[in-house]
Amino acid sequence: MAPLSVLAARPKSSVTALTRNSKIFKSIIKAIQDKKGENIISLDLRQIPEAVADFFIICEATSTTQVKAISDNIEVELKDQLGETPYKHEGFQALQWVIIDYVNIVVHVMHPDTRKFYKLEEMWNDASGMEHND
Repeated sequence: MAPLSVLAARPKSSVTALTRNSKIFKSIIKAIQDKKGENIISLDLRQIPEAVADFFIICEATSTTQVKAISDNIEVELKDQLGETPYKHEGFQALQWVIIDYVNIVVHVMHPDTRKFYKLEEMWNDASGMEHND
């Protein structure tokens, strides 16, 4: 077993804190915009102790076909550009609300009626929000 001094000699990680300027964040927003997602909002959850992620990105799509197109595009673009695959995704059966979990960022692609019903922005209203519409 190596002595603990070996750990001190390791190079420091170059991992930086996740922000709205991070590549993964910008890639998700662009993938949504490329498929004409609407009412795109990000919620910064970093100051909320109970939060399960650093950011939520919420958008809506006017049809189940568009919900699928946006969700698929996010996954394809992040895999192709950054080598990122989601930890988990849910909702591809009904296509009313697809959740794509990238651990630090959770993406919610929602049908407008579903978004109005669940009111995620109100539920997390203590998070700072930002619109990302063209």
